[in-house]
Amino acid sequence: MTIELARGKRAKVNGAPLRAAEQLRGEVATLVFTPDRLAVVKGGPAVRRAYFDRVVSRLAPARARVTTDYAAALAQRNAALRRVAGGFSSRGALLPWTEQVASLGSELVAVRHEVVAALAPGFAARAEELGLPAARMTYEGEPPTLETLEQRLDRDVERGTTGAGPHLHDVELRSGARDLRSFGSQGEQRLTVLALLLAEAEVIAERRGYRPLLLLDDVLSELDPERRRVLAAGVRDHGQTLITATEASSLPLEPTQVLEVSPGLVRAA
Repeated sequence: MTIELARGKRAKVNGAPLRAAEQLRGEVATLVFTPDRLAVVKGGPAVRRAYFDRVVSRLAPARARVTTDYAAALAQRNAALRRVAGGFSSRGALLPWTEQVASLGSELVAVRHEVVAALAPGFAARAEELGLPAARMTYEGEPPTLETLEQRLDRDVERGTTGAGPHLHDVELRSGARDLRSFGSQGEQRLTVLALLLAEAEVIAERRGYRPLLLLDDVLSELDPERRRVLAAGVRDHGQTLITATEASSLPLEPTQVLEVSPGLVRAA
């Protein structure tokens, strides 16, 4: 990837230029940790839904459109509900959108179950290694049926929004009996995100035949020396990994290469 002032981004893969830098998304699998990713654990259900729907697009690219298609159908049904409530449309006009919400919602629920099932074993194993015992993720979303949506139609018209479907579901992340969103420390929430990342990296490697690029920004802060060593040992065999730290001395193992970054300068340390 080349970025220059007054010029657009340019990208190459194995020396061959791509028509657009955005093509890198399909050519190179990249997983990123930044401190704000802790919101996946500590944030509300909408953050986790968005995260796992992005995982769907990486692990099952052929089914990635279901998330956007469902969102579009849902928006159309909600707009139709408001028109009915305002007396500008009939309830009969809702049926095509209700059918789409039921159909696409059922497909989205199914693919979410598949993705969570694929990630769960690796997540539990990596979390255990990092010192987060009995970790597990669960998704118990039920597909919206046409019957369910029709039964609650009066309430949906009154509220102007669809009150059942995967847009309201959540993925629970737990350690033992504890919900890590409410009862996990900041350090445990960080370990949870790292375990999720490493689990996904394993599934990508298995399905695509190559390991993703890992970009871990400020990942070592709030980890004790032992967990730093475990993490470093774990990513060593995960292919190419870039880790940023404020000081090279905080890196627990000897890295293959160290780059020192200062304002306007990047040099080999």
